Amino acid sequence: MKVEEPLRIGMVGYPTYGGSGVVATELGIALANRGHQVHFITYSQPVRLTGVNKNIRFHEVNVSEYPLFVYPPYELVLASKMVDVVKYEHLDVLHVHYAIPHASAAYMAKKILMDEGIHIPVVTTLHGTDITLLGKDDSFKPVITFAINHSDAITAVSESLRTDTFRFFNIKKEIAVIPNFIQVVPECDKWREVVRREFVSGSEKLCVHTSNFRPVKRVIDVLEVFKRIQEKTAARLVMVGDGPDRHKAEQWSRENGLDERIYFVGSVKEPQEILAGADLFILPSESESFGLSALEAMALGVPVVSSDTGGLPEVNIQGVSGYLCPVGDVNQMAECALKIFEEQKKFSDGARSIAAHFDVQKITDQYLSIYQIALNRL
Repeated sequence: MKVEEPLRIGMVGYPTYGGSGVVATELGIALANRGHQVHFITYSQPVRLTGVNKNIRFHEVNVSEYPLFVYPPYELVLASKMVDVVKYEHLDVLHVHYAIPHASAAYMAKKILMDEGIHIPVVTTLHGTDITLLGKDDSFKPVITFAINHSDAITAVSESLRTDTFRFFNIKKEIAVIPNFIQVVPECDKWREVVRREFVSGSEKLCVHTSNFRPVKRVIDVLEVFKRIQEKTAARLVMVGDGPDRHKAEQWSRENGLDERIYFVGSVKEPQEILAGADLFILPSESESFGLSALEAMALGVPVVSSDTGGLPEVNIQGVSGYLCPVGDVNQMAECALKIFEEQKKFSDGARSIAAHFDVQKITDQYLSIYQIALNRL
């Protein structure tokens, strides 16, 4: 089968706001818009799956509660659902995002289907914490290694993640690097006017951070950077998202007398509407396998000050789209932010220019090529 022909693709991932869930959903939408039929298989409708498209189907994985099980057997139910969808929707390929439980469940589904004379290739995309976090846990290592090695094609979202995968696991297959991507949004100017009217006045600078507020995101560093910025220039900060460190961050802002200049807006369905009004995006993470939130900001012309860890140097280009600084160096990050403000247009144009390399259509072509490779291996 050639990739120019419409494919029936099973897209398996988490339905949440996390990077892997966003990428899986947006990729599925892009494929559907190009005439392929995409079947999302997960435990709830993906949060980014909105609108109506005749080429998109959603199959919910329902896990029943049984007194025998201390923990619901999601992986087994997921595998059974994959078998059902492959058989009755006549899928050509399964694309699973995140090594476990999705790749391991896909292997089980593939073996069940083989007993019925049905052969389905599995493409596994590695996103980050499935490797950098779970990869350090010996209890997961055998399953992750097996699931990756028994995939028909494997991709990683950055060179950094590819390197980590080979370092942490005994992988015998090649891993292709296909980066995350963005969808250019034309409503940018309208959103910018609305956001700036809401949060800033006059020449004040607007800084933004979006994340799941986990410790790895170092949200207190975001606040420390902002504190130093606003000591030199009038500025405000919008914190988008929610998670375990939100309360600590809110408490810090009150204790430092900045609660009137920092807005915690919680999880937002369309964070790009807020990003469009920003002058700066701050991402001081301990680790980032790619840095999708930074790329989403750059696509809207928002320069980035970030840490220099993981895949971030592949996205945020030093001196062009922003600056890279050592993890934890909040003083240098603040100094770089002030440099950006002095040449706002230069860095804004640079951010858009770099983001254009990650256009969704270019990345979709790469995934279609990977599907062809997997199909040819049957």
